[in-house]
Amino acid sequence: MKRKILIGLTTLVFVACVQKVPITNRRQVSLIPESELIGMSLTEYDKFLKEHKVLPATDQNALMVQKVGKRIQAAVEAFMKEKGLSKRIEGYKWEFNTVDEATVNAWCMPGGKVVVYTGLLPVTQDEASLAVVMGHEIAHAVARHGNERMSQQMEVQMAGTVLSIALQSKSQQTQNIFLQSFGIGSQLGMLKYSRTHESEADKMGLVFAAMAGYDPNSAIAFWERMAASGGQKPPEILSTHPSDEKRINDLKAFMPEAMKYYKKAE
Repeated sequence: MKRKILIGLTTLVFVACVQKVPITNRRQVSLIPESELIGMSLTEYDKFLKEHKVLPATDQNALMVQKVGKRIQAAVEAFMKEKGLSKRIEGYKWEFNTVDEATVNAWCMPGGKVVVYTGLLPVTQDEASLAVVMGHEIAHAVARHGNERMSQQMEVQMAGTVLSIALQSKSQQTQNIFLQSFGIGSQLGMLKYSRTHESEADKMGLVFAAMAGYDPNSAIAFWERMAASGGQKPPEILSTHPSDEKRINDLKAFMPEAMKYYKKAE
Protein backbone atom coordinates (compact mmCIF):
# COMPACT_ATOMS: atom_id res chain seq x y z
CA MET A 1 0.00 0.00 0.00
CA LYS A 2 2.79 2.43 1.00
CA ARG A 3 4.63 1.54 -2.19
CA LYS A 4 1.53 2.36 -4.27
CA ILE A 5 1.16 5.72 -2.50
CA LEU A 6 4.84 6.52 -3.09
CA ILE A 7 4.56 5.62 -6.78
CA GLY A 8 1.43 7.74 -7.04
CA LEU A 9 3.09 10.76 -5.45
CA THR A 10 6.15 10.36 -7.65
CA THR A 11 3.91 10.22 -10.72
CA LEU A 12 2.07 13.35 -9.61
CA VAL A 13 5.32 15.27 -9.14
CA PHE A 14 6.60 14.09 -12.53
CA VAL A 15 3.37 15.05 -14.32
CA ALA A 16 3.40 18.46 -12.61
CA CYS A 17 6.88 19.05 -14.03
CA VAL A 18 5.92 18.14 -17.60
CA GLN A 19 4.98 21.06 -19.81
CA LYS A 20 4.87 21.90 -23.51
CA VAL A 21 7.25 24.38 -25.10
CA PRO A 22 5.41 27.25 -26.87
CA ILE A 23 5.36 27.11 -30.69
CA THR A 24 7.04 23.68 -31.01
CA ASN A 25 4.77 21.93 -28.45
CA ARG A 26 7.63 19.63 -27.40
CA ARG A 27 7.03 18.01 -24.02
CA GLN A 28 9.69 18.95 -21.48
CA VAL A 29 10.49 18.03 -17.89
CA SER A 30 11.74 20.75 -15.54
CA LEU A 31 12.31 19.75 -11.93
CA ILE A 32 13.14 23.20 -10.59
CA PRO A 33 10.41 25.78 -9.88
CA GLU A 34 10.95 28.66 -12.31
CA SER A 35 10.42 31.11 -9.45
CA GLU A 36 13.57 29.71 -7.79
CA LEU A 37 15.62 30.37 -10.93
CA ILE A 38 14.20 33.88 -11.33
CA GLY A 39 15.20 34.56 -7.71
CA MET A 40 18.73 33.33 -8.38
CA SER A 41 18.96 35.42 -11.55
CA LEU A 42 18.32 38.63 -9.60
CA THR A 43 21.46 38.00 -7.55
CA GLU A 44 23.67 36.57 -10.29
CA TYR A 45 22.73 39.23 -12.86
CA ASP A 46 23.59 42.10 -10.52
CA LYS A 47 26.84 40.36 -9.59
CA PHE A 48 27.76 39.92 -13.26
CA LEU A 49 27.08 43.57 -14.09
CA LYS A 50 29.28 44.75 -11.20
CA GLU A 51 32.16 42.59 -12.44
CA HIS A 52 32.01 43.73 -16.08
CA LYS A 53 32.15 47.01 -17.98
CA VAL A 54 28.56 47.95 -18.75
CA LEU A 55 27.98 50.67 -21.32
CA PRO A 56 26.15 53.75 -19.99
CA ALA A 57 22.48 54.06 -20.94
CA THR A 58 23.30 57.05 -23.18
CA ASP A 59 25.72 55.06 -25.37
CA GLN A 60 24.42 54.53 -28.92
CA ASN A 61 24.97 50.77 -28.83
CA ALA A 62 23.28 50.51 -25.43
CA LEU A 63 20.34 52.55 -26.73
CA MET A 64 19.97 50.19 -29.70
CA VAL A 65 20.06 47.11 -27.46
CA GLN A 66 17.44 48.70 -25.20
CA LYS A 67 15.21 49.58 -28.15
CA VAL A 68 15.37 46.11 -29.68
CA GLY A 69 15.01 44.45 -26.30
CA LYS A 70 11.86 46.35 -25.37
CA ARG A 71 10.26 45.55 -28.72
CA ILE A 72 11.05 41.85 -28.29
CA GLN A 73 9.71 42.04 -24.71
CA ALA A 74 6.41 43.49 -25.97
CA ALA A 75 6.20 40.77 -28.62
CA VAL A 76 6.82 37.98 -26.10
CA GLU A 77 4.22 39.35 -23.71
CA ALA A 78 1.67 39.74 -26.52
CA PHE A 79 2.31 36.22 -27.83
CA MET A 80 2.03 34.66 -24.37
CA LYS A 81 -1.19 36.54 -23.64
CA GLU A 82 -2.70 35.55 -26.98
CA LYS A 83 -1.89 31.86 -26.35
CA GLY A 84 -3.07 31.93 -22.73
CA LEU A 85 0.49 31.36 -21.50
CA SER A 86 1.14 34.58 -19.57
CA LYS A 87 1.80 32.54 -16.43
CA ARG A 88 4.92 31.15 -18.13
CA ILE A 89 6.60 34.56 -17.90
CA GLU A 90 5.12 35.50 -14.54
CA GLY A 91 7.69 37.29 -12.38
CA TYR A 92 9.75 38.57 -15.32
CA LYS A 93 11.51 41.88 -14.59
CA TRP A 94 13.12 42.67 -17.91
CA GLU A 95 16.56 44.28 -18.16
CA PHE A 96 18.72 44.85 -21.23
CA ASN A 97 22.39 45.72 -20.75
CA THR A 98 25.34 45.97 -23.11
CA VAL A 99 28.76 44.81 -21.91
CA ASP A 100 31.88 46.23 -23.52
CA GLU A 101 33.75 43.03 -24.39
CA ALA A 102 34.95 41.49 -27.66
CA THR A 103 33.00 38.26 -27.03
CA VAL A 104 30.60 37.45 -29.88
CA ASN A 105 27.72 36.48 -27.64
CA ALA A 106 24.48 37.38 -25.86
CA TRP A 107 22.40 35.59 -23.25
CA CYS A 108 19.21 35.81 -21.22
CA MET A 109 18.69 34.62 -17.65
CA PRO A 110 15.29 33.57 -16.30
CA GLY A 111 13.12 36.59 -15.64
CA GLY A 112 14.24 38.46 -18.76
CA LYS A 113 17.74 39.47 -17.63
CA VAL A 114 19.56 40.08 -20.93
CA VAL A 115 23.18 40.90 -21.76
CA VAL A 116 24.57 41.68 -25.21
CA TYR A 117 28.35 41.90 -25.73
CA THR A 118 29.69 44.65 -28.00
CA GLY A 119 31.70 41.98 -29.86
CA LEU A 120 28.41 40.71 -31.33
CA LEU A 121 27.41 44.01 -32.92
CA PRO A 122 29.90 44.03 -35.84
CA VAL A 123 28.41 40.66 -36.87
CA THR A 124 24.75 41.59 -36.45
CA GLN A 125 25.39 44.94 -38.23
CA ASP A 126 21.78 46.15 -37.98
CA GLU A 127 18.74 46.18 -35.70
CA ALA A 128 16.93 43.37 -37.50
CA SER A 129 19.83 40.92 -37.12
CA LEU A 130 20.29 41.99 -33.50
CA ALA A 131 16.58 41.30 -32.96
CA VAL A 132 17.03 37.79 -34.36
CA VAL A 133 19.85 37.08 -31.88
CA MET A 134 18.10 38.66 -28.90
CA GLY A 135 14.87 36.89 -29.83
CA HIS A 136 16.80 33.62 -29.92
CA GLU A 137 18.38 34.16 -26.49
CA ILE A 138 15.12 35.31 -24.93
CA ALA A 139 13.44 32.26 -26.47
CA HIS A 140 15.86 30.01 -24.52
CA ALA A 141 14.57 31.62 -21.30
CA VAL A 142 10.90 31.52 -22.29
CA ALA A 143 11.24 27.89 -23.36
CA ARG A 144 12.97 27.16 -20.01
CA HIS A 145 15.84 25.37 -21.69
CA GLY A 146 18.20 26.40 -18.89
CA ASN A 147 15.83 24.86 -16.37
CA GLU A 148 15.97 21.57 -18.27
CA ARG A 149 19.78 21.66 -18.38
CA MET A 150 20.13 22.66 -14.74
CA SER A 151 17.65 19.96 -13.65
CA GLN A 152 19.67 17.32 -15.48
CA GLN A 153 23.01 18.59 -14.20
CA MET A 154 21.87 18.80 -10.58
CA GLU A 155 20.53 15.26 -10.77
CA VAL A 156 23.97 14.09 -11.91
CA GLN A 157 26.16 16.20 -9.62
CA MET A 158 23.98 16.14 -6.52
CA ALA A 159 22.79 12.57 -6.45
CA GLY A 160 21.48 11.81 -2.98
CA THR A 161 20.91 15.47 -2.12
CA VAL A 162 17.35 16.72 -1.86
CA LEU A 163 16.87 19.21 -4.68
CA SER A 164 14.99 21.74 -2.57
CA ILE A 165 17.78 21.78 0.02
CA ALA A 166 20.42 22.24 -2.67
CA LEU A 167 18.51 25.20 -4.07
CA GLN A 168 17.88 26.81 -0.70
CA SER A 169 21.51 26.57 0.36
CA LYS A 170 22.69 28.41 -2.79
CA SER A 171 26.06 26.66 -2.45
CA GLN A 172 28.90 27.54 -4.80
CA GLN A 173 28.23 24.30 -6.66
CA THR A 174 24.58 25.26 -7.17
CA GLN A 175 25.59 28.74 -8.33
CA ASN A 176 28.11 27.30 -10.77
CA ILE A 177 25.53 24.92 -12.23
CA PHE A 178 23.15 27.88 -12.63
CA LEU A 179 25.78 29.94 -14.50
CA GLN A 180 26.80 26.98 -16.62
CA SER A 181 23.21 26.21 -17.54
CA PHE A 182 22.60 29.71 -18.88
CA GLY A 183 25.96 30.12 -20.64
CA ILE A 184 27.43 32.78 -18.35
CA GLY A 185 31.16 32.58 -17.73
CA SER A 186 33.34 30.43 -19.95
CA GLN A 187 35.67 29.71 -17.05
CA LEU A 188 33.01 27.41 -15.62
CA GLY A 189 32.90 25.12 -18.64
CA MET A 190 29.57 26.11 -20.14
CA LEU A 191 26.97 23.41 -20.62
CA LYS A 192 25.96 23.72 -24.26
CA TYR A 193 22.36 23.78 -25.29
CA SER A 194 21.29 20.65 -27.15
CA ARG A 195 20.57 20.75 -30.87
CA THR A 196 16.88 20.44 -30.00
CA HIS A 197 17.06 23.51 -27.76
CA GLU A 198 18.96 25.51 -30.37
CA SER A 199 16.47 24.66 -33.11
CA GLU A 200 13.55 25.54 -30.83
CA ALA A 201 15.11 28.88 -29.90
CA ASP A 202 15.72 29.62 -33.59
CA LYS A 203 12.04 29.11 -34.41
CA MET A 204 10.68 30.93 -31.37
CA GLY A 205 13.18 33.75 -31.83
CA LEU A 206 12.05 34.26 -35.43
CA VAL A 207 8.43 34.55 -34.30
CA PHE A 208 9.29 37.03 -31.54
CA ALA A 209 11.45 39.14 -33.90
CA ALA A 210 8.71 39.11 -36.54
CA MET A 211 6.06 40.17 -34.02
CA ALA A 212 8.40 42.96 -32.89
CA GLY A 213 8.39 44.34 -36.43
CA TYR A 214 11.72 42.99 -37.66
CA ASP A 215 11.99 41.05 -40.91
CA PRO A 216 12.80 37.45 -39.88
CA ASN A 217 14.62 36.94 -43.20
CA SER A 218 17.51 38.85 -41.59
CA ALA A 219 18.33 35.63 -39.76
CA ILE A 220 19.59 34.03 -42.97
CA ALA A 221 22.10 36.79 -43.73
CA PHE A 222 23.23 36.85 -40.10
CA TRP A 223 23.97 33.12 -39.93
CA GLU A 224 25.70 33.29 -43.29
CA ARG A 225 27.97 35.98 -41.83
CA MET A 226 28.54 33.83 -38.75
CA ALA A 227 29.46 30.89 -40.96
CA ALA A 228 31.89 33.02 -42.95
CA SER A 229 33.55 34.40 -39.81
CA GLY A 230 34.03 31.03 -38.10
CA GLY A 231 37.08 28.81 -38.25
CA GLN A 232 37.19 25.06 -38.69
CA LYS A 233 34.22 23.48 -36.93
CA PRO A 234 33.50 19.90 -35.83
CA PRO A 235 31.01 17.78 -37.77
CA GLU A 236 27.44 18.33 -36.62
CA ILE A 237 27.24 14.86 -35.06
CA LEU A 238 30.02 15.89 -32.65
CA SER A 239 28.44 19.21 -31.73
CA THR A 240 25.41 20.14 -29.68
CA HIS A 241 24.77 23.04 -32.06
CA PRO A 242 23.34 22.56 -35.55
CA SER A 243 25.86 23.03 -38.35
CA ASP A 244 25.64 26.45 -40.02
CA GLU A 245 24.32 24.85 -43.21
CA LYS A 246 21.62 22.85 -41.42
CA ARG A 247 20.65 25.82 -39.27
CA ILE A 248 20.25 28.05 -42.31
CA ASN A 249 18.24 25.40 -44.17
CA ASP A 250 15.98 24.87 -41.14
CA LEU A 251 15.45 28.63 -40.82
CA LYS A 252 14.49 28.85 -44.49
CA ALA A 253 12.04 25.98 -44.04
CA PHE A 254 10.42 27.69 -41.04
CA MET A 255 10.40 31.17 -42.65
CA PRO A 256 6.86 30.94 -44.15
CA GLU A 257 5.49 30.29 -40.65
CA ALA A 258 7.52 33.14 -39.12
CA MET A 259 6.36 35.54 -41.85
CA LYS A 260 2.77 35.02 -40.73
CA TYR A 261 3.66 37.03 -37.63
CA TYR A 262 5.57 39.77 -39.43
CA LYS A 263 4.19 43.26 -39.61
CA LYS A 264 6.69 45.94 -40.49
CA ALA A 265 7.03 48.50 -37.71
CA GLU A 266 5.95 52.02 -38.63
